[in-house]
Amino acid sequence: MDWQEAPELKEKLEEIVSKLKMDHLKTKRIHCFRTTGSKARAYARIWSFPKIFQSVLNVEAAYIIEVLSERFDKLSDENKTRVIIHELLHIPKNFSGSLLPHKYGKIRINKEVEKLYKLIKD
Repeated sequence: MDWQEAPELKEKLEEIVSKLKMDHLKTKRIHCFRTTGSKARAYARIWSFPKIFQSVLNVEAAYIIEVLSERFDKLSDENKTRVIIHELLHIPKNFSGSLLPHKYGKIRINKEVEKLYKLIKD
């Protein structure tokens, strides 16, 4: 598998965070990469940096959003935006380094994606 930084993805992410006023997200600590050669069926994945590693290495929480080029790049711009929103919704409000599941409390990430996408689109 080949990993490459994705500055254009980072720009799109920052634009989405700004438009949606997701002020709890520290975009400087969210890194974006594009991979090729993965056999996964996903369009994208988010990677966390758990507390134990933060503590041992004395660093702040961080996240990596990985888009799987073979699948993600074929999407329309609208669906690429939805995928990025989806991945951002896995980050908790306390930006702790943990990840939220697809269902938590009354929240369902896929439903939230559509609500937030409509806010950007309008």
